[in-house]
Amino acid sequence: MEKHRPGKFIRTHFDQCTGCSLCKAACSLHMFGGYNPGKAMLRIRHLWENLAHIPVVCEHCVNPMCLKVCPTKAIFKDETGIVIVDQEKCVSCGLCSQYCPLEMIYADPETGKAYKCDLCRGNPECVQACPFNALELRDQD
Repeated sequence: MEKHRPGKFIRTHFDQCTGCSLCKAACSLHMFGGYNPGKAMLRIRHLWENLAHIPVVCEHCVNPMCLKVCPTKAIFKDETGIVIVDQEKCVSCGLCSQYCPLEMIYADPETGKAYKCDLCRGNPECVQACPFNALELRDQD
């Protein structure tokens, strides 16, 4: 089976990020129907006394650790290479979030199930919401 990256990915530009969190608002609204930045599937790391804001997104790894450690095979790559969590198969063990090197898999506080960025199936809300172009949807080279 060929391991591949998704056809599209989100490129981050930390030098353009102001830390406004509009991307997080758009993500949580799209995924959960309300503004809850704690449920956004991306993070902004604020460094050096808020002089730098680093957006961190799921990279849909070529060899994702989350997929490898999932005991129920709830994590898979779709036909475009996007790493997806099947909520029906997830047993809330937490191994995927424990092994993600970027800490981009989260446990829903209500269900305990894992969730992560799925690139909004090709049209990421976070990218559309960013007024400073700190997030950019790009084709894989």
